[in-house]
Amino acid sequence: MKEKSFIERLIRPEIRALKAYHVPEAHGLIKLDAMENPYAWPEELKTAWLEVLRKVEINRYPDPVAHALKEKLRAALKPPAGMELLLGNGSDELIQIILLALARPGAVVLAPTPTFVMYEMTATFVGMKFVGVPLKEDFALDLAALRRAVAEHRPAAIFLAYPNNPTGNLFAAEEIEALIRESEGLVVVDEAYHAFAGESFMDRLGRYDNLLVLRTLSKQGLAGLRLGVLAGAHAWVHELDKLRLPYNINSLTQASVEFALAHAEVLEAQAAQIRKDREALYRALCALPGVRAWPSRANFILFRVEGRSASEVHHGLRHRHVLVKNLDPAGGALQGCLRVTVGTDPENAAFLAALEKAL
Repeated sequence: MKEKSFIERLIRPEIRALKAYHVPEAHGLIKLDAMENPYAWPEELKTAWLEVLRKVEINRYPDPVAHALKEKLRAALKPPAGMELLLGNGSDELIQIILLALARPGAVVLAPTPTFVMYEMTATFVGMKFVGVPLKEDFALDLAALRRAVAEHRPAAIFLAYPNNPTGNLFAAEEIEALIRESEGLVVVDEAYHAFAGESFMDRLGRYDNLLVLRTLSKQGLAGLRLGVLAGAHAWVHELDKLRLPYNINSLTQASVEFALAHAEVLEAQAAQIRKDREALYRALCALPGVRAWPSRANFILFRVEGRSASEVHHGLRHRHVLVKNLDPAGGALQGCLRVTVGTDPENAAFLAALEKAL
């Protein structure tokens, strides 16, 4: 009998069964697949930023707790008095930290689905069971089904993307509050797209002992800096900080985000432009025969192509140098669906022209 390989013996079977998170090659393409802000900084702002970076001592370790950056983030995000912040290398690291802290035999992570894939992937990484509760046909929360799942599985953590990715909608706030009140576990409201939605649970921190709010600066134009922010009560942050790797926020990111927050009006103006362009792009998609688009409170739009294979349309768009996200392989509620990030005016026009031809 052949002996098992080192991989088979040592790597957990659930990890071997996974596929790595795939980021498609985008060189030479109009990149509308990753919910990035399409706008660069003005040249004069870039010049001032580079002068700040010139002073960073990269031969020294960064501030391990990012004191100065946290104070500026506190002023920008306005968490209630007494709440603490925990910083991560993107919100992905913070999701991992949360679940590492909660992982124990039999522990469950719950989320409405479809939603951000890293909730399920990270649960698998840390050895927890993931339970997805399907959304309603209009992508609203199925509160009755969620209540049944909470009662049955007693999840250690519930993740609620607000707005949801990839559907783009905001769940009803009163239904989220009901879940927070009724859950025996932690509830994380993930507000990655807050800049485009204008709604938040940040001011509810402190009302509920089991609520944390997750933010990222990636969607506002700082994706390359990889900074996530978790806000919550001191007791939670104190425990979660024990799992944070030392020096996880590098010196260049700390200096760059401090600089960006000092010029927040630029980011806010770009977000306002994206919100305006989102509505125009939504109307244009709705006007196309064979396309059903859903309203969005994020910086992307989910749409379904009817009468054609979504994968064929995705290929046709790529052939015309436009990259969007193909969600059709996920099946279920996302069968036939693609997701497009709101780009600049020329990018949106190129996408619509390519889509008409691909259809």
